[in-house]
Order: sequence, then structure tokens, then C-alpha cells
Amino acid sequence: MNELIARGSAMIADARKILVFTGAGLSTESGIPDFRSPGGIWQKYDPSEFYFDRFLSSEASREKYWRMSYEYYETMKSAQPNRAHLAITALEEKGKLLALVTQNIDNLHQRAGTSPEKIIEIHGTAFSVSCLKCGEKFDRDKIQLILARRVKVPYCTRCGGILKPDTISFGQAMPQDKMKRALDLAGECDLCVVMGSSLVVYPAASIPAYAADEGAPIIIINREPTPLDNRATLVIHDSVTRVFDVVAGL
Repeated sequence: MNELIARGSAMIADARKILVFTGAGLSTESGIPDFRSPGGIWQKYDPSEFYFDRFLSSEASREKYWRMSYEYYETMKSAQPNRAHLAITALEEKGKLLALVTQNIDNLHQRAGTSPEKIIEIHGTAFSVSCLKCGEKFDRDKIQLILARRVKVPYCTRCGGILKPDTISFGQAMPQDKMKRALDLAGECDLCVVMGSSLVVYPAASIPAYAADEGAPIIIINREPTPLDNRATLVIHDSVTRVFDVVAGL
């Protein structure tokens, strides 16, 4: 392990434009359960209930969605950034962070101090809500208060349209502007560091793969193997909070 950490440290020391790509494994170490892991959300709720077309067409589906979302948001809101979040912020302070692409929706990177303009939330954020009809935005805490008053499905106070957190659901189109920006930066980086992602969810997982295609060295830190391990320059199967700040030389 010491040899792997030393290699990772040397790679980060040499890099000038690092693209960091983070997934649920980073959030779980702040106490936020992974949707897919044992005890996660999908063991309590049926994910097929939450496809975007069902959310749009079924009041019952929206009711189940908001019940799940209410519970999950409370967990996220109370979570705190961990050492790995703070280490990414420190990379920015050193002038090495080109961008941070995250699959996470929990706002922990912002709370850790990483500049919002550096962050690309490829799957959106749970901390704001939008009307799918008129586009009006609402602070999530305000919607949470409405749900706490036993309102099962909130609607837009401006036009009566369907409200939804600004996250990407199954079957919902990915934000093309964010995908393009992330892929452009993946082609520009001189090192891509993947942290806490299984790299099985597409098209997000295509971003570090594209960095590899363009010749960037890849570091993967994840507890379990990923489909990109065989293309990575360095793979460390361990906790991101246990090793990344050491690898980053902090």
C-alpha cells in the first residue's frame, strides 16, 4: 500500500491540470447511504417506480417519489464533508484542480469549499427544486417544510405545474451542456483521479474513459474493482478518506 500511495503522490505532484471524478463511495463515507448498497434506498423502494415518465404521468408515483426524497434529503442535509472532500479543495488551493465532475447530488463538495465554478454536478443537485412547466426554482428547504406539513405532492405556487428536485432520474435526459463541458475538460486534463465511483453508470462513466482515450493517466481509488481498472495507471482498492489526502500530499 505504501508503494501505491507513493506512486499516486508522485503523479499528483507532477500534474498541473487534474480532473477529479467522484461517485457515491465518497458520500457513503460521510454517512449518506448508497442507493444500490445493502440497506440503501433501493432496498426500501422499487426503483422502477421512479422512472421519469412514471413521475410525469402518475400522481401515485410522484407521491412515492416525494416520500423517498423527503427521507433522503434529511440524511444529506445533516451530512458533513469528509477528509477526501477537503483534500479536493486543497488541490484547488494549490492551483492543480482543473475541474471536479461529480455524480453526487449532496452539495458536500461546495460545503467543503471547492469553488462552484469548478464543480460539474453531472446528475444534478437535491438542494433545489424546479417546476417542470414554467421553470420556477425553489429552495429545497422550503419544499421540505411543505412536505413536513403532510402535503404528499407539492406543486408550483406560480403555475400549478409539477415540481421535481434538480436531479437526473432514470429515463431523464442528461444535461447536454454539462456533459459537453465535462468531456471537453476530460480531453484537456493531464491527470484524471476517480474517487468512490463504480464506473458502471453511463453516460457519466464515459468521462474518465474519455480522459484515458485522450492519453491522460488515470488514478482510481475505490473499494471495489471498476470496469476501467485495466486502463488505469494506478488503482488503489481502499477507502477514499483513508488514502486520498495522503496520496494528494496533504
